[in-house]
Amino acid sequence: MAKGRELKGRIKSVENTRKITRTMEMVATSKMKRAADRVSAARPYALALGDVLAHVYTPELAERFPLLRRPAQTRTVALVVLTANRGLCGAFNTNLTREARQRVAEWEGRGITVELHVVGRKGIGAFRYLGRALAEARSDIGDRPTSDDAASLIDRLMARFAAGDLDAVHITYAKYKSALSTPPATEQVLPVTAPAGTAGGTLRDFLLAPSADAILEALLPLYVRNTVYRALVETAAGEQSARRTAMKNATDNATEMLQLLKRTYNSARQAQITQEIAEIVGGAQALQG
Repeated sequence: MAKGRELKGRIKSVENTRKITRTMEMVATSKMKRAADRVSAARPYALALGDVLAHVYTPELAERFPLLRRPAQTRTVALVVLTANRGLCGAFNTNLTREARQRVAEWEGRGITVELHVVGRKGIGAFRYLGRALAEARSDIGDRPTSDDAASLIDRLMARFAAGDLDAVHITYAKYKSALSTPPATEQVLPVTAPAGTAGGTLRDFLLAPSADAILEALLPLYVRNTVYRALVETAAGEQSARRTAMKNATDNATEMLQLLKRTYNSARQAQITQEIAEIVGGAQALQG
């Protein structure tokens, strides 16, 4: 009966594990819904900012604003990598760090110096394990990022770019397309470029007050911060989506394992009962004989 007791212990262990994974799946589902709502709320503002920027932007104005400056040669790039502080979300963090490593290898292969600014314990741990020096390592941004978090992350890089210390700033994040699709992506943050498909389009009859210069001076930092904020909320939504999927798969696997263990236990129990009956019958026959 030792095997039966061992199987019962394993069944109890798997049942407890399934309770945990099912609870984590429910929590991740709830957080994912709220995170997806934040993504939906951030996108219209980003589109509106981009639309105004695309129709106000001109090459003449670009020469007068540091955030629009395009260096003749790219020598130093800052890459902001967004990852999660926690695991148990499948290959989510691995995909983000792989995307960042590919971009770093590409730039360094062209002789460009790359600064890594990593957000999230998982990304920090991965790059430190690889022996990579980090210009900045932050784990204080949770799964509910704010505009202040975005500002604290990008404002110093904006100042350095405006001063000419950096030639470009990119960000690697999880692009939230749907609950089942959050692929890693790398997007240029600085220099600011007019959104594709709108620049050079039909001119609108704007009344600019006080002037295009004043509007751009106020708009450009907002646009950069909003780009980073949108990346933060999309990554947070992608993390919860990946965790929900991982925990659902774990729950399904635990259910299949339980079915197999219970069948094995029942078979072992039936075999033991059959053996006990055979021994009783054999003993009775021996007494009669």
